[in-house]
Amino acid sequence: MDSEIALALPLDIVLPERGERLEGVWIEPAAPSAPTLIFLHEGLGCVALWRDFPARLAAATGCGVLIYSRLGYGRSDPCALPRPIDFMHHEGLSVLPAVIRQTGIGEHILVGHSDGGSIALIHAGWVATPGLKGVVTLAAHVFCEALTCESIADARVRYLEGDLKARLAAYHGDNTDCAFWGWNDVWLHPDFRHWNIEAFLPGIGVPVLAIQGEKDPYGTRAQVDSIRQKTGSAVQVAMIPDCGHAPHLEKKDAVLATVGEFVRSLF
Repeated sequence: MDSEIALALPLDIVLPERGERLEGVWIEPAAPSAPTLIFLHEGLGCVALWRDFPARLAAATGCGVLIYSRLGYGRSDPCALPRPIDFMHHEGLSVLPAVIRQTGIGEHILVGHSDGGSIALIHAGWVATPGLKGVVTLAAHVFCEALTCESIADARVRYLEGDLKARLAAYHGDNTDCAFWGWNDVWLHPDFRHWNIEAFLPGIGVPVLAIQGEKDPYGTRAQVDSIRQKTGSAVQVAMIPDCGHAPHLEKKDAVLATVGEFVRSLF
């Protein structure tokens, strides 16, 4: 775990419905009036896999930071498998509002990577919690592409035959199989080809920054084009050259500058 994240305050979040515990960390804002950046991880992510990006963004903007691992990821409680086709809807419409209520966060900005970006868009377009100021997406999905499924099928091979399982185990521990199969199986389910969240975009009433790598193996420019064209509020699109699926890690300085400028414009 990067030292910047290790220095953040650990925070246990207990979901009220069944008492399940989520791993979380908290970074105090530089000023009490600054909003909180809520980080929503990718399909194989967790608190630690954000590395130092949240801390650097907090330092650049003065914002506070909340990062949490969803059920079945990182050091959170495990979850039942298989995940349902609408698992991202559940996260955006039920879990995220519960997390915001429990932590008492006021003004906030959602920062979501991949599946986390999709969860942020669902939340913002349907049940936006009071205090939401904006949304940042990093390689978010709004519909399922053949390219995405091909890359996820390749990840299955690397998990079964390569070193992907061992690399993930360093971050997910006992949740490693839960994290991987909970993501991989649902995305490769035949019914997931029809998954689409574009209906939520017109309901978004806050500014959006949509970032994607030009060489993202999990999605094409069509994803951010849809976000720009169908969202009911102002959308800024940033395509990052020579970049894959994790712009905040692969092109950290450039993405930090773009996201920092956007965040500062919101308060």
